[in-house]
Amino acid sequence: MSQTSPRKLLEVLLVFLRLGLTSFGGPVAHLSYFRREFVERRRWLDEHAYASIVALCQFLPGPASSQVGMAIGLMRAGVLGALAAFVAFTAPSAILMTGFALALGRLGDVANAPWVHGLKLAAVAVVAQAVWSMARSLTPDVPRALFAVAAGAAVLLLPFGGTQVAVIALASAAGALLLRPSAMAGRPLALHVPRALGWASLALFFALLLALPLAAHLDRTLAVVDAFYRTGALVFGGGHVVLPLLQKAVVDPGWIDRSRFLAGYGAAQAMPGPLFSFAAFLGAAMKAPPNGIAGAALALGAIYLPSFLLVLGAAPLWSAAQKHARVVAAVTGANAAVVGLLAAALYNPVWTGAVSAPADMLIVAVLMILLLWRNAPPWIVVILGVLFALVEPR
Repeated sequence: MSQTSPRKLLEVLLVFLRLGLTSFGGPVAHLSYFRREFVERRRWLDEHAYASIVALCQFLPGPASSQVGMAIGLMRAGVLGALAAFVAFTAPSAILMTGFALALGRLGDVANAPWVHGLKLAAVAVVAQAVWSMARSLTPDVPRALFAVAAGAAVLLLPFGGTQVAVIALASAAGALLLRPSAMAGRPLALHVPRALGWASLALFFALLLALPLAAHLDRTLAVVDAFYRTGALVFGGGHVVLPLLQKAVVDPGWIDRSRFLAGYGAAQAMPGPLFSFAAFLGAAMKAPPNGIAGAALALGAIYLPSFLLVLGAAPLWSAAQKHARVVAAVTGANAAVVGLLAAALYNPVWTGAVSAPADMLIVAVLMILLLWRNAPPWIVVILGVLFALVEPR
């Protein structure tokens, strides 16, 4: 692998830091922000390559939007680029969540504040714009449109943790059988990781998954690492799906009170960046050491380590597989299914969690007009969503 360009590495760091500061709205909204930034604005990759990354990360356990960010950083600036993307995108929300844990009791319940409602309304418009644009590119014909409709319907009718993975797998198989590879557009995705590093990453992922539960009995710090590592390694769907696993990991053993757990989860809804930064709050708020800033860093690193190892391990396999024609057709089927998954998420939880009154629908309509027909940048839409919500009669 060629040496990483310092200029590209700095570029990845700064771009993802800005996204980490401004990407409100949860995992689906993050995918929309990424698409607008890297496909439309910077053109680091095309629509098909981006959807292929999203499809890959839907297969992997862990936070899909953070893994997509790691993969884009990897594609742009190598392994250090993946690390830079993760650190920059995660740091703002992790710092805020750690600060909230240390100041808990003074800030009150921010989850129901009007400005948080405005962020959710802005997320509806941002996700809708991304779904519309991706649908035009990835489902331009009837067969692929049917893939998207079937995928969206399945996720809405079967709202279980493994449904998304099953849908992507079935769409890939159907694409390989039913779609013509010669008709597929887009270049194969290139994620350059030395094959030895990829296999070593996968081996370390499974070794830690097996060894940490055995070592957890020896030391409390190892027990904390084990709890957060297993959560990051075993959760599919990311985002809100992680809540019951984290509750079992930290509330059931008595490390954190349930009321404090829920207060932190409510605050996480108001933060930019990944929802998995909730782990930083939990690490900082634990009753006994490791807690505070050290606990936050330990918990955050442990919950994200599986994602980093899986992205490095899956990247060379995914890139190599796409050199085969039938695999290209399978990826095309998966990409069409991604459109359906995002459309389903646009309805639930993005729309259902934000829009509850006619005034909300009017605000969303105005924001969508600004995005779709006035090409307004997302950060302006976010600011306007907050301002509208603050003056909206409740």
